[in-house]
Amino acid sequence: QVQLVESGGGLVQAGGSLRLSCAASGRTSSIFAMGWFRQAPGQEREFVAAIGWKGGSIYYADSAKGRFTISRDNAKNMVYLQMNSLKPEDTAVYYCAESDLLRRQSTRFSSNYFAKDRYDYWGQGTQVTVSS
Repeated sequence: QVQLVESGGGLVQAGGSLRLSCAASGRTSSIFAMGWFRQAPGQEREFVAAIGWKGGSIYYADSAKGRFTISRDNAKNMVYLQMNSLKPEDTAVYYCAESDLLRRQSTRFSSNYFAKDRYDYWGQGTQVTVSS
């Protein structure tokens, strides 16, 4: 069973930066895409960013473009989300997620990378709080 563990959340002032990390273990698939989602209190979990298997395909929500950067290190089984110029509206629990591309090869990742049900495994989340 794949386990994803997020870290790096915390309290930061508006305009500040945080780097979230996601460590993966227990993989059985060798080809997978990764995503970050977030969920604010009382709201639906929403897509933030995604990255394909080799890192060549990267996608961002409009709210993240120009401020957030997703990256991955397959050798270390890690994925990262660098968040700059943080705003109070970025306050949420941030979740790392993994999509097994071999199991889902009938659907191109580029077609639904933003959908929660595209992903097979989820971390427990890390809280990010941005104060004004």
